[in-house]
Amino acid sequence: MKSGVFLIPLILIFFISSCEFLESNNRKSSSKIYTDSVHLALVAGSFIENSTIAVDSLLIRDFFNLYPELNQYKVEIFEFYRKRSFELAWHDSTGKIEAFQILFNQVMQMEENGLNEQIHYLEDFKRFANKEKNDSTDFVDLMQTAQYFHFAGHVLGGLSENELQLQEWHIPKIKKNYTDLLEKFISGEKDAFDKSLYPQYQLLRKALVQLREIQQNGGWIIVPFTGSPLRLAQHNLVLRDIKKRLKVSGEFQENDSSDLFSIELDRAVRQFQKTHGLYTDGIIGNHTIEAMNISVEERIKQIMVNMERCRWLPIKTDKEYVLVNIPAFSLQVMSEDSLVFECEAIVGKETNKTAIFKGLMKHIVFNPYWNIPDQIAEKEIIPAIARNKDYLKENHMEWYEGRLRQVPGPDNALGAIKFVFPNPFDIFLHDTPAKGLFKEQKRAFSHGCIRISAPLQLAAYLLSGQKGWSSQKMNEILSRSKEYYVKLEREVPVYILYLTAFVDPEGKLNFREDIYQKDASLARMLIKN
Repeated sequence: MKSGVFLIPLILIFFISSCEFLESNNRKSSSKIYTDSVHLALVAGSFIENSTIAVDSLLIRDFFNLYPELNQYKVEIFEFYRKRSFELAWHDSTGKIEAFQILFNQVMQMEENGLNEQIHYLEDFKRFANKEKNDSTDFVDLMQTAQYFHFAGHVLGGLSENELQLQEWHIPKIKKNYTDLLEKFISGEKDAFDKSLYPQYQLLRKALVQLREIQQNGGWIIVPFTGSPLRLAQHNLVLRDIKKRLKVSGEFQENDSSDLFSIELDRAVRQFQKTHGLYTDGIIGNHTIEAMNISVEERIKQIMVNMERCRWLPIKTDKEYVLVNIPAFSLQVMSEDSLVFECEAIVGKETNKTAIFKGLMKHIVFNPYWNIPDQIAEKEIIPAIARNKDYLKENHMEWYEGRLRQVPGPDNALGAIKFVFPNPFDIFLHDTPAKGLFKEQKRAFSHGCIRISAPLQLAAYLLSGQKGWSSQKMNEILSRSKEYYVKLEREVPVYILYLTAFVDPEGKLNFREDIYQKDASLARMLIKN
């Protein structure tokens, strides 16, 4: 804690205003802030002479009267100064501390955090950063603290729990103590803000800065559609535009403006297709051109929306976890935030959306029965039985305790392995006999559960180190075609996420189609707030 000036008279004014504090404590926090690269050039590093004058309670009252929009942070400000015995936070015996300059720059650069939040009393805030002789040191300190709480609520916190529920986001949001976080920051922990955010957030923020630079330089051109797909070694005037387009976004780096489909362009097109969830075949068809023609403005909005989603995620991920990203149709196994392996996934169609939530992997079931959900039975199976009396026999189904189920075997809809992580949505991971669907570009085919292309690999990973288990034993059990439950000794967290923009393990910015139409509604919610 810094020695020097104290705000002892603050106690009186805050107790007088306690009713206002309690009332304002119910306010909603918005979203907005900047955290990573700090440009100290914005603040020249000016320092002030130390002052030993205690703040008059009338002066504090005057501060909030003069800046009424900051009254919403009275409770937080009082709690912060109370914990530090009302010592000034942003000044020591030599003047402003370094953290003052860093926070000022971060508040001024909120757009780099995907937010267009208005800064309250901007001109006074800037003037206080370069304190003039007539400015009160205490006003400067209070203004800086108030701006921090505004910044933290938007950038570090994001939308409220109720608003997350409207987005059908069921992963519990970790609440952050902004007062404790600020104390860490002014005590010298410069990366305290960065550490309070999900790691993907910082990667998207850097990508956002790059796209804003492209936007400021005019964006990228619109590529005209061709009558037929373009392939390697062909000549076509449209290829000139495609080279210009991909050079702006970074995939194509050659100084080549010819109309030839070169090997270098083929590599660039394949990279673009991979990072946009398209068939990675190097052929430029309508789908590839459609993705190229999505404007830089739309891509910026897409990043901003997904940065908001990252604000809701846990600060620190588990040592190991399974991550399914619904729009990417992918499953990743992560250990120490490094990719162990990745495989394709099939998720729920738009009418049977896969839920967004976190679970804990507890069981593996080999050769599972498929206990057919009542809704599927009523809408699909029972009408099929009415049309074909042999339907159950032909599809290896039976009635069991008043419900329909499909017996284990090669035709079972769950395949050979089922992965159970109990949840209120009755969603699980499983194998599938319909492996051809993994070749499809858009893989939203299920009733909500998640089919994966590498169930044996996932099972081997989850059982690794578990006593008595080996690949040989697993193969023996699978060959019996009899249901077999295994309780996992190592319960691994499972995250089912919805990110339409993300940075992959190779450091490449990726975009995916908004298959459940969630981006637009979230963008409207952010604008409203």
